[in-house]
Amino acid sequence: MFKSIAHLQEDGVNLNAIDAVILRLIGHPQSGWIDLQKDNLTRIEYLYKLTTAKAATHTITLIPGETTIIFLEQIAKQLSLDSSKLKEAYENAANTSEGLLVPDTYSIPKSINEEKLIDYLLKESFEKHKKFSNKLLGSYDESKWLQLVTLASVIQKEAASVEDMPMVSSVIHNRLKKNMRLQMDGTLNYAKHSHQKVTAAQIRSDKTSYNTYKHRGLPDAPVCNVSYEALSAAVNPKQTDYLYFVRGKNGEHVYTSYFSTHHKNIVNATK
Repeated sequence: MFKSIAHLQEDGVNLNAIDAVILRLIGHPQSGWIDLQKDNLTRIEYLYKLTTAKAATHTITLIPGETTIIFLEQIAKQLSLDSSKLKEAYENAANTSEGLLVPDTYSIPKSINEEKLIDYLLKESFEKHKKFSNKLLGSYDESKWLQLVTLASVIQKEAASVEDMPMVSSVIHNRLKKNMRLQMDGTLNYAKHSHQKVTAAQIRSDKTSYNTYKHRGLPDAPVCNVSYEALSAAVNPKQTDYLYFVRGKNGEHVYTSYFSTHHKNIVNATK
């Protein structure tokens, strides 16, 4: 049985003055994960575990822009977990398929099971999302925040760099205001399609809200898991009149407000 110090505190575990004296005699409480091994510990056994039973851990990293299904497949292989059980645990605990996990590097105890891993990742991410929301919006409202994460996920998929995010955000905001279809390939890189090149056949056949060539507005749910920078750009777009962009030969986006210029930019980018 594994517990992090933070989770022990959430469970109502508090140390009194006598415990503190005993701990000073035994050693010092360790940071990170503690391997308690069982629930029915005596007080002395529990205090001893705090100082000696630090669990061996792996680190796992969720990259901004990655989809949850791809991430779960990767960590199942890395931690020798059952991929199907991991996905099932996520589906049972999560209220949406994407956008709930915060890209970061996590320290995970070896031999953790699928349900406890998902529980930990979702709890850690939920707390971070609340902090992000309070910082960017001054409060946290679940439905409004999910809409913002959805917008940020499109920015995350489309931006060429962190610096480019406010510009991409401006185009999305401007197109939404004009009720224009976003028509962005990045929205079709959802779920298992994360690393696939978007094709004309996919655009024709995909009938989900992720297909922004057919569907007006944002997708019904986030496309991927997003960074704080993408969330910040969603709240603070660059003030422009741009409606179009294309990636130029140097990898940077070229922006314009006019379709005729955009067409020329596409031609120049493919020369």
